[in-house]
Amino acid sequence: MKLIADCFGGDKSPSANVEGAVLALQEHEDLTLVLTGDEKTVKEELARLGYSGDRIEIVHAPEVITGEDKPTDAIRLKKESSMIKAISMLRTEKDIAGMVSTGATGSLIAAATLRIGRIRGIRRPAFCPILPTMTGDIVGVCDSGANVDVTAEMLLQQAIIGSAYLKYAYGKENPRVALLNIGVESEKGDNLRKEAYPLLKNCASINFVGNMESRDLLSGNYDLVVCDGFSGNVLCKATEGTAMELLKKLKEQIFSKTRYKLGAVLQKQMFKDFKDMMNYQNYGGSVLLGCEKTIVKGHGSSNATAVKVCINQAYRMSGGAMNEEIRAALDSLEQP
Repeated sequence: MKLIADCFGGDKSPSANVEGAVLALQEHEDLTLVLTGDEKTVKEELARLGYSGDRIEIVHAPEVITGEDKPTDAIRLKKESSMIKAISMLRTEKDIAGMVSTGATGSLIAAATLRIGRIRGIRRPAFCPILPTMTGDIVGVCDSGANVDVTAEMLLQQAIIGSAYLKYAYGKENPRVALLNIGVESEKGDNLRKEAYPLLKNCASINFVGNMESRDLLSGNYDLVVCDGFSGNVLCKATEGTAMELLKKLKEQIFSKTRYKLGAVLQKQMFKDFKDMMNYQNYGGSVLLGCEKTIVKGHGSSNATAVKVCINQAYRMSGGAMNEEIRAALDSLEQP
């Protein structure tokens, strides 16, 4: 398995990106990586980590795309950037199965759509991040920001590609799919949701279980939630933010009284386990589903662990079988 990693995207690049790559190589003996970025800097990071293996190829890419760059300008003017070099190699070199980047989201979406292309029949690619649930399982949210305005047909496609992703990347054979809505009743929602509901219900390729209210995202009752990118982005960030603030408040309360501190000492491991469960860094990035090749977009603030998990995601879902299943499902929708 050969993957490519953009080493100069993200707030903690290149150190987190390079270290995450080394950690991934330690977990997969059959994995090789191409690292794009300033060659001198990448080599210095590898030397700092003491890595001298032969499963890393470095491609010199001195330019960096930032969040301030307009996506179309970045693609046109920054061809020597780590992201665009990675996208170009992903497109032209057949042996590279996928890529990972923690760089600017808009530029990555634009470059992937224009240079890599979509699976036949897919209207637009969509992001699908993974969150933990209270049952110790996971739930995917598709879409979380790639497409603010969608159609009912696009929501159906997101359900199909999201279901295939959960099957091939996480072993969920028949993931439970829900439609994000303001109520669980079938007649609830705006015109978009009302139009999408029967399409999802009548699709034999997915296991649609009805509407889901946002408060139930982490309940463990659903495996995949489909929504427009605006709603999905707000849902994910509100959930992450609430969890982080609750942990801060809990810590503040523990240190407010001596008896609380004493009780916390006895429950130290429990608090650590809970914090690890709610830490988004442990769940990798958002896969850009619907593209011809695997692309994983990590959080901009990803640390080395998060980058490693992103590479692991790309490793698990690269191989072609997932996209073939998606094509078959889309073809079946077109048949009378």
